[in-house]
Amino acid sequence: MSQPSVILATAGYDHTIKFWEAKSGRCYRTLQYPDSQVNRLEITPDKRFLAAAGNPHIRLFDVNSNTPQPVLSYDSHVNNVMAVGFQCDGNWMYSGSEDGTIKIWDLRAATCQREYESRAAVNTVVLHPNQTELISGDQNGNIRVWDLTANSCSCELVPEVDTAVRSLTVMWDGSMVVAANNRGTCYVWRLLKGTQTMTYFEPLHKLQAHDGYILKCLLSPEFCDPNRYLATASSDHTVKVWNVDGFTLERVLTGHQRWVWDCVFSVDGAYLITASSDNTAKLWSMSTGEAIKTYLGHHKAVLCCALHDGAESSPS
Repeated sequence: MSQPSVILATAGYDHTIKFWEAKSGRCYRTLQYPDSQVNRLEITPDKRFLAAAGNPHIRLFDVNSNTPQPVLSYDSHVNNVMAVGFQCDGNWMYSGSEDGTIKIWDLRAATCQREYESRAAVNTVVLHPNQTELISGDQNGNIRVWDLTANSCSCELVPEVDTAVRSLTVMWDGSMVVAANNRGTCYVWRLLKGTQTMTYFEPLHKLQAHDGYILKCLLSPEFCDPNRYLATASSDHTVKVWNVDGFTLERVLTGHQRWVWDCVFSVDGAYLITASSDNTAKLWSMSTGEAIKTYLGHHKAVLCCALHDGAESSPS
C-alpha cells in the first residue's frame, strides 16, 4: 500500500478510526477500536504509525498496511488516556491519563520507562520543543513542568484554583505556552530560559476566549511564520482564531452543530481540521474562515483528529 502524502485520521465514540483523503473527503480505511472510545490520535514523525489513546490502553497502528490489528499495545494506565505524543525522532512516546500519571514509553518495546505523578486527572501533556521537558495540565488546575534530564518536577503553576486545565500548547520555537481552561480562559506565558534547564514562565496575557469550555488550544506551526495564530476550540460550537501579536480575534469558524473537541493545523498553517460532537470533522481555510470540506462517516461524536501533511522526519 503506497503511503499518501497527507495522512488525516479521525476517531471518537463510535469505536472506529477513519483515514480520509483530505481533499476529496473520501474515507479510504476504517479501523475498529473495540475496547473503548478514542480520546486522542497522534501520528509518528516518520508518518509510519498512528497512536490511538483510549480507556485505558494506547494502541499503535501501521498507517501503511491494511492490517486491522494494532502493531503494539501500551497497557499500564488504569483510566482514560487523554494525551499522547512523540519525541521528535520517534524514539519514545509520552502519555497522560485520568489515572493521574504521565508516562514515557519505549515505542518499539512498548514498555513504560518512566512515570510521573500529577496527583489529579491529567487532561493534557505537551513536549517542549527542546525535547527535554514535558508540560502537563490537570483537572485540579495545576500546570507542571517535568524535567526529563533531572527526572523531576521543576516548576508548578496554578493559573486558576480548582479550574481544570483542558489543553496546553507551546510555540514551535519554545517562546510561549498557552493553557486553556474550563471557564473559557486562555493564560499565556512567555517562556524564559533560566540558568539551569528549568523553564521560567513570565505572565504575558489573559484571554477570555469563549463563554463555554475550551476543549483544545493550539498555536500555529513554524511554516506559518511570520503569522502566528492561536486556535481555540470550544463547547460553544465554534473555533476562534487569534493573532498572537496582541491576541486580537482574526476569525470565528462557525459550522459545527455541537462541541468542537479537537483541531490541528496543516504544516503551513493555511488550513485547520476540526473534530466535533456533531459526528463530523471539517477542513477550514484559514484565509477565508470557510469550511471547505466536511468528513462524513462517523455515527457518534468525533473527539480527535490527526494530520501529517509535512515531510516525514527520519530518525537521526
